[in-house]
Amino acid sequence: MSATRSFVSGGTGYVGRFIVEQLLAAGHQVTVMGRHPPSKGFFSGPVSFLPLSLEPAGASPELFQGADFFVHGAFDHLPGKYRGGEGTDPQAFRRRNLDGSIALFQAAKAAGVRRVAFLSSRAVYGTQPAGILLGEEDEARPDTLYGQVKLEAERALAGLGAPSFHGVSLRITGVYGPAGKGRRHKWADLFENYMAGQAIDSRIATEVHGQDVGRAVRLVLEMRDPPPFVLNVSDILVDRHDLLAMVQKETGSVHPLPPRADKQAVNAMRTERLRSLGWQPGGLARLEETVAGFSAALTRQ
Repeated sequence: MSATRSFVSGGTGYVGRFIVEQLLAAGHQVTVMGRHPPSKGFFSGPVSFLPLSLEPAGASPELFQGADFFVHGAFDHLPGKYRGGEGTDPQAFRRRNLDGSIALFQAAKAAGVRRVAFLSSRAVYGTQPAGILLGEEDEARPDTLYGQVKLEAERALAGLGAPSFHGVSLRITGVYGPAGKGRRHKWADLFENYMAGQAIDSRIATEVHGQDVGRAVRLVLEMRDPPPFVLNVSDILVDRHDLLAMVQKETGSVHPLPPRADKQAVNAMRTERLRSLGWQPGGLARLEETVAGFSAALTRQ
């Protein structure tokens, strides 16, 4: 029996790498799609590479020949920015990230791909009343172009559904975890600034480890029955005060911690729907383990 073939756009990105690693661990033959091939040793196992443009004209069924699954994580934006990532060219931003995504979904369906996992975002919910928990059934009210594009792509993917083709959109919150070879993790600057004694602003946000995102993607791809069209992916609420307290404990730093942020103002996402399918994130234990690893690297610098 031949191995499952999974194509992953944006597979060399911060989140995409975790997904590729989970699929490799499950025995999938993985093809990474993107602008540049991965560097040698970037992944733990061999992957194929396929050049990909997000311009709609570049999408064709030939791209997906032989693919069983397609994970769409590629997104064109200004470096380091999602909200506001359109810069001064919102039309090009929409063309590549919305029209281009829809063209890829259509091409995958035409090529016989069975299931698509689309990496959407918590941004589709927009600004909500303080403290409200966000469920998949709640009205999405994006108030950024980034959120609007993600939501419209979600709806387009759902509209392509057929007995032989199913798409699921994963609304992912902030993602943390070790970065790929030669890259920096998302909190690297924050931790270094704290260790240097700089004042740190208060902030609190929901987070999920990249490994848990990868597990969610693998789960929805491999399920026998089609999963729901939309699933929230989130784990824990992380206050910078508590995060840096972990760094302080591991390093012995005496620098003051930032004040606690207002926990009641956060809109966390409900994840019962995904958990009911068998997904279990790492929670506080995984955060502490990850921060301990980051802190050990800080003490070696």
